[in-house]
Amino acid sequence: MTFKEQFREYIDIVNAKLDELLPEKDNPQGNVYKAMRYSLLAGGKRIRPVLTIAATKILGGCDDAALLFGCALEMIHTYSLIHDDLPAMDNDDLRRGRPTCHIEFDEATAILAGDALLNKAFEITSAAASGLPAENALAAVKAIAALSDASGAEGMIGGQIVDLESEGKEVDEETVRYMYKLKTGCLLSAPARMAAAISKKEDSDEAKRLIEYTDAIGLAFQIKDDILDIEGDTAKLGKAIGRDEKEDKRSLARVKGIDYCKNLLSELTDKAISLAESFGEKGDFLKELAIFLLERDY
Repeated sequence: MTFKEQFREYIDIVNAKLDELLPEKDNPQGNVYKAMRYSLLAGGKRIRPVLTIAATKILGGCDDAALLFGCALEMIHTYSLIHDDLPAMDNDDLRRGRPTCHIEFDEATAILAGDALLNKAFEITSAAASGLPAENALAAVKAIAALSDASGAEGMIGGQIVDLESEGKEVDEETVRYMYKLKTGCLLSAPARMAAAISKKEDSDEAKRLIEYTDAIGLAFQIKDDILDIEGDTAKLGKAIGRDEKEDKRSLARVKGIDYCKNLLSELTDKAISLAESFGEKGDFLKELAIFLLERDY
């Protein structure tokens, strides 16, 4: 199976599970389910759940658990996008090629849909943990802890507030890198950390190398987004470009220049490829994924 075929298969598995985990509801609060599904099932690269599955396979953990935790992570990522698009944040009206949640519904419904997706993620993972034998339940609880940490004030939310408070200010490269590590990097390193917990190999050398790999592609992913915000195509990206300049955001491209970013992106990708290769044939998918993320135009 080629990388593209394997990637597509993983995405199809994730999409089917997301649809199953979040069915439509014919009840008085049914509209919030419509908004949740509208954003969650709108497509996307599904990098985070795919990474969770791939990392767990390398460590020899349970595929079913990896899929469940990967889907929970995707729900948290989607909730963050819904809130990020709101007028109080980035005030965007296009996401994944169609109107953002608050445009399609309204601001209040979008806020509640995001809140509900966050809660749904932990409802799913905690229910799974409670139904397992004690030894496996402990591993699941550790994976939930990794997911919580990556999502909170020391993770994605922390990065978001640094981003907001940096707008229109002169900040240095260290501040931008710190922001990227939390805002984007934490949810992209969470797959390796959750996989390590699920597989009960948190202290293994393999797990440490997987975390290094996800740390590298986490920073690379955000830098690539910065470049696409300058040089990308709205039709391919499914969202407006030029937002960083318009909103006077402190991106690495604006602080250090686009050529610096392209060189750093190449270095980070080379590092990720080297780490993937350290797993032998088991790392082939991760190697190709790093290249895909480098070359993507959306």
